[in-house]
Amino acid sequence: MPPVLAQEKLYTIDDIYGLPEGRRAELVDGQIYYMAPPTRKHQRIIGEIFAAIREYINTHNGPCEVDMAPFAVFLDKDDANYVEPDISVICDPNKLTDKGCFGAPDWIIEIVSTSSRRMDYFTKLFKYRAAGVREYWIVDPDKKGIIVYDFQSEDIKDYTFSESVKAGIYDDLYVNFSIIADLLNI
Repeated sequence: MPPVLAQEKLYTIDDIYGLPEGRRAELVDGQIYYMAPPTRKHQRIIGEIFAAIREYINTHNGPCEVDMAPFAVFLDKDDANYVEPDISVICDPNKLTDKGCFGAPDWIIEIVSTSSRRMDYFTKLFKYRAAGVREYWIVDPDKKGIIVYDFQSEDIKDYTFSESVKAGIYDDLYVNFSIIADLLNI
């Protein structure tokens, strides 16, 4: 008789909502990943990128909405996947409710921290692609770089904090990382 293997516990969104007050975590394929509090630099980078995207959407009367963490994204519309991307851009208003986004955002940006490196570069990369995210940016302040994954055209581009980076889901939106780097002394 073969040995009996211990079964891994699969968690659900109910487990995420049942966490103690102030404890944040994400859920990917039924596995909980606890999140460390972000640093001040992390939050300021999010704020600058968010402001640039929001300004673009507002001045162009665009149909998309930009949200920043903590913002609930129920990636696969199931109870086994719940993430809080640093920045999410959703262009289909039917995906949005007061609870968050049900389905894949069009564009996700993650700011890498020491505790999130593996999650952002591997786990989320594959999960976002499989879920139908159109574009995924990994912004890494320690490496002073940005990797842009355009899943629609299956293209990957690398940038530095001295460049402007074009958003693939828009014709003329650029995020100027040299301004962000100067503001934050990166």
